[in-house]
Formats: sequence, structure tokens, C-alpha cells
Amino acid sequence: MLLDPKRTVAELKELRKLTSDENGAQRVAWTDTWLAARAWLKSKLADLPVEQHYDAAANNWITLTGESPKALLLGGHLDSVPNGGWLDGSLGVLSSLEIVRRLARQYNGRPPVTIRMVDWADEEGARFGRSLFGSSAFAGTHSIEADRTRTDKDGIKLEDALRRCGVEIDDIGDAGREREHAAAYLELHIEQGPVLERMERPLAVVLGTKGVERHLVTFHGQEAHSGSTPMNARRDALAAAAKLALEIRPIAKKHSDAVCTVGSLKTFPGIVTAVVGRCEMALDQRDLDAGILASMHREAREASERFAREEKCTVEWSRIWSIEPVPFHPTLIRLCAEAISESAGDAPRLPSGPLHDAAEVSRSGIPTVMMFVQSLGGISHNKIEDTKEEYIELSVAALDRLASKTVSWILSETNRK
Repeated sequence: MLLDPKRTVAELKELRKLTSDENGAQRVAWTDTWLAARAWLKSKLADLPVEQHYDAAANNWITLTGESPKALLLGGHLDSVPNGGWLDGSLGVLSSLEIVRRLARQYNGRPPVTIRMVDWADEEGARFGRSLFGSSAFAGTHSIEADRTRTDKDGIKLEDALRRCGVEIDDIGDAGREREHAAAYLELHIEQGPVLERMERPLAVVLGTKGVERHLVTFHGQEAHSGSTPMNARRDALAAAAKLALEIRPIAKKHSDAVCTVGSLKTFPGIVTAVVGRCEMALDQRDLDAGILASMHREAREASERFAREEKCTVEWSRIWSIEPVPFHPTLIRLCAEAISESAGDAPRLPSGPLHDAAEVSRSGIPTVMMFVQSLGGISHNKIEDTKEEYIELSVAALDRLASKTVSWILSETNRK
């Protein structure tokens, strides 16, 4: 009776009422609504024997000091996209809070290891386009110089928005001090996709986050009059791009969990009376296996060159962004599978296509694992985002089991050393 998953559901609804409107959640980082959400979270700590502080990157740390300084980290993020859902990120924070409550009561405020929950700052990157802001500062993978001059749609600089919230951009690397004594990190998150619903399973172990190759592919042809240029005389850049847009589907389908997406096409001059002389394509490719990711990238490049030749065009590639696959810790994957099996029966194992703060934590060398709970319709980043309440409660209970197993593992590893 020390754990109350129904309270987590109630608090998620309370947060939704406080920080949402008819269009969905509005907890965009570095805004007044986000700050109000954080103040609300702080109000929930009054009866707990914890210490709370913000680090140099505005990550919110809540610490229950244990007999050992070795720390189990639990977390998520309160920030949302504009018009977002009620569970994305916030489930991880509020489920972590319920586990801190349980451990504080079970051990009279002094658990065997230190428990630290964290609300990461600006996971979404919705306002300035810099995702995983706080967790990258924690992990030491931040990019201050590249981020300094980022601006929002109103022309406000990231640096100025941070300062308004008490953060100096030159100091965010100091957040890395919080890694001291960190022994493991656990994160519960909605799946944000349709796989678990199709499998009719409530929970899954997350194997890791997929690597990403994101490129701008530009085909160059020849602008010409659409009425007077015969079909066999055209150098149509859009025709080459269209062939590639279709080809990336079979490239991805060769691999069970791979995805390839053409997110945008821009044509120039972009008028109906002219053959397209230049076409820019944004291509995103993801897989958990670095070898498969590299193979898909190579196949897409080779296909682009073949289609360019067929349409008498040329093609060039430029990298927009990339990140390597981040596999999670094998022991924590096993413990997570045990916790899910004991709570819900079977424990499917899935990769995560979206990136998460857990990926940055794992990249820093801290043993990490995530747990997914089913998303209805696979919808997220949308006001209709939802999960069955009984599954939310089940996920909190399963995460609690995982936390207990991880505490025991940390103690055994400490004693072994």
C-alpha cells in the first residue's frame, strides 16, 4: 500500500488542467506555463524528506539521500510541444515522484542507496529547435557555440530566454557535476507509436534508441517551359527526387525495425509553367543497428545517383544531423523484462525511434534502460494522445518493481567492487 499508482493518474490530470487549453498541453520550455508546471511539481514535495535544486542547465533534481551515495536516477520531462499530449514526458516525472514517495516511507527517509529524480530541461526543443538540451548538458554532449544564437519564431535568442529563467548559457556544462555517484538511470515513457497496441500488450522493454542519419538531398536539372519542352528532352529534378522518395520505402522494409522518411520536398522555381530545375529533399533514416543504418544510407545514395542519371540530372548530399544508435544496458534490460513479466505477463522488446533524454544519459556511460507503456492509436504530440488509465497504473507498478531490482543490483555491484 506504500505505492499509489492511482495518485499518479490523478496528478497527471491535475497537471493537464493547470497547463493545457482546448488545443492540448502548452508546457513549452522556457515559457511561463513551463515554469508554472515546475512550481506545481515543487509544491508536491512539501511532505517528503528530499532536497531540491536546479543545476546549471535548469534540470530539476530532487534527491532522497540514502545510506550509500551511489544513486539511482529516475526521470522524465515536464516540457511539451505546443498543443501536445498529457502524458509525453510528464508520465516519467510523476511516476518517478510516486516511487520516491514509496521508498521514503518504506525506509523512513533513508533508503539503501540515494534516489534522485530529475525533470530534464527542454527535452522537446520545441521553441528553439535544440532537443535534449538539459540531458546533453548533463552528459557533456552539449553544443554551446552552435546553440548560442538560436532564435524562436519571434526572434528571441535562446541565450536570452535562458537568462530570463536564471540560466547562463556559458555555464550549462557545469550540469555534468550531477553525474557524480550516478549508478543507473530508469525512464518510463509512452510508446508514441502503434506497435504495442497492435501486439495487444501494455508494456515493453526498450532496447535502445535508434541512430539517425538526416540529410538534405538536392537534385539539379534544368528549368524549362512546361508547355514547349518535350518529355524526352526534360531534365526534371522532381522526377529524380520522386523516384528516390518511393525507393526509400523498400530500402527500409528490408529490415524489421528500420524507418526511412522523406519529410519535405521543395521545388524551384516552384511554378506550374516550369519544369523543376532544382529539388531539395529532406531524408531521415533510423535503425538501432549501426551497420544497418550505414547500409541504408549507402543504398539511398546509390539509388539517388542512379535516378539522377536516368533523368539527366545531378545530385548532391549534405548532412543535416546524425547520432549513433544508443543501446541500453544489458543487465537493466533483463531486470526491466523481469519487472514487466511479473506485472503484466509477457515483456516485448522494442527499439525507440524517437530520441529521449535516456539516450544522452546512456551516452555518458551511466547504465540506462527505458520502459514503454502502450499509446492508444499510436498518437503523440497531439491533444488526443492517450493511454488506458489501467495501463498507466500498471506501468507505475512495473517501474517500481524495476526500481527495487535496480537498487539491489547497485548494492551488489558496490559490494562486488
